Amino acid sequence: MLSHIPTHLISGSLGAGKTSLIRALLAQRPSNERWAILINEFGQIGLDAALLSTDDAGVSLTEVAGGCLCCVNGVPFQVGLGRLLRKAKPDRLFIEPSGLGHPAELLDQLAGPPWRDVLALQPSVAVIDGPALLRGEKLPVSQTQSLQRCGLLVINKSEDLGQAERRAVQALLPAIPICWTQQGQLPITELPGIGQRAGHAVTMPALPSSIATLGSVWLDPQQPLCQSQGNAEGWSIGWRWHPSQRFDLERVTAWLESLDWCRAKLVIQGAQGWQSLNALGGQSLVFRPSEWRKDSRLELIFAEPQNEKRLNDAMIACRL
Repeated sequence: MLSHIPTHLISGSLGAGKTSLIRALLAQRPSNERWAILINEFGQIGLDAALLSTDDAGVSLTEVAGGCLCCVNGVPFQVGLGRLLRKAKPDRLFIEPSGLGHPAELLDQLAGPPWRDVLALQPSVAVIDGPALLRGEKLPVSQTQSLQRCGLLVINKSEDLGQAERRAVQALLPAIPICWTQQGQLPITELPGIGQRAGHAVTMPALPSSIATLGSVWLDPQQPLCQSQGNAEGWSIGWRWHPSQRFDLERVTAWLESLDWCRAKLVIQGAQGWQSLNALGGQSLVFRPSEWRKDSRLELIFAEPQNEKRLNDAMIACRL
C-alpha cells in the first residue's frame, strides 16, 4: 500500500449535494489513478454506495453506516478504512461523512495514529446549499465549526442565484475560496490538492479485524432486513430486500408522499428495471436509472421516531 495517500474530506449538511459532487469527480478521474471512497451514513442500511455504484474498475467504494464516523468509538471507521485501503490500494482517497456528522473531529482522527504516515490530508471541501442558506436555514453547528479548515466552499444549487444573491450568500461565509455549482459539477482542477501524489509503499498499521454488520443472507427472500436507530439528530429506518423482489414505483411514490420525512434515499427494482431516488423533504420525487443490482434498499430519516410496524407494513404493500 502507498504512503501519504492524498485524502479529500467532502463534508456538508444533509441534501447539500456531497454525493452529486463525488459522482461528478468520479466522471473526471484520471485513468492512471485508482480511487477509493469511504462513505458514512446516519442510517444503518447504507445507500450512498449504491447511489454511486459504477462498473469502473478503478474505483472502490465502502460504507460505514449507523452514525457519525467519529462518534462510534472509532472501531467501525478504522476497520472500514483499513479494509478499503488494503483492497483498493488507492492513489487517492475520498471520505464523505454523514451530513449529521462532525467533520472537524474526523479530521483530527485522520491526522493522528495510525493514519499519520498513511494518509496526506488535503484542504477539505464543504458543500453548501446556496438557496437554503439564503433562505435563512443555518448550517449545523458541527459543519460551521469545520469551515475554517476548508480549502474550498462549493456553493451548490446556484443556477438560479443572481449576482446580488451570490454576494449575499458569500457575506454569510468565511473568506475561503468559493466555487458555484449546480448538481455538484465541480471541475476536477478546482479540487484542493488534486496535484498531490502518493508516496512509496508502506506496511499497513495493525487495526481491529472485525465489526458487527447487518447480515446479507435472507432466510426468507420475501422478507426484508430492517433496522432503525435514533439519537439527538433524528430517527432513521432502512430496509434491504432480496434482489428477486420488485416494487411498484407508483405505490412507492404515493407512500413516500404521504410521509413527513426529512430525507429519502432508495435503489429498488421496479417493473422496468432498477431505479434510484435521493430527495429532501418537500422535494419532488424523481427516479433515475441505477447500475446497482445487489439488492433493493430504502432509507428514511425523520425528525422524530415513527411507528416502525406501520412503516414496514406499508413498504411490504409496495411490492409487485
